[in-house]
Amino acid sequence: MWPMAIEKLTDDQVRDRLAAVPGWTLDQGKLFRELKFPDFVEAFAFMTKIAILAEQQAHHPEWSNVYGTVRIHLTTHEAGGLSARDFDLATAINARVPSG
Repeated sequence: MWPMAIEKLTDDQVRDRLAAVPGWTLDQGKLFRELKFPDFVEAFAFMTKIAILAEQQAHHPEWSNVYGTVRIHLTTHEAGGLSARDFDLATAINARVPSG
């Protein structure tokens, strides 16, 4: 699915793509988003959906969950920073964030 060599995006490319993924910021050189849910069960249900998605994309987030808060960091270790894969996954995650 992905080429063997994954290209790290330049700072300009990252800046340009960041505008296309609402809710995401840069944190320590990684894409970052924090999501709040009413409770642990809803937060965990969201994480389960994203885990299946991440497995399908063969690209896995660094994340944590404390009660109703999910924190997600995306980076491509093979590229040594951010790649198109991170922005693709961020876009897919955004499409699954509950509205409201």
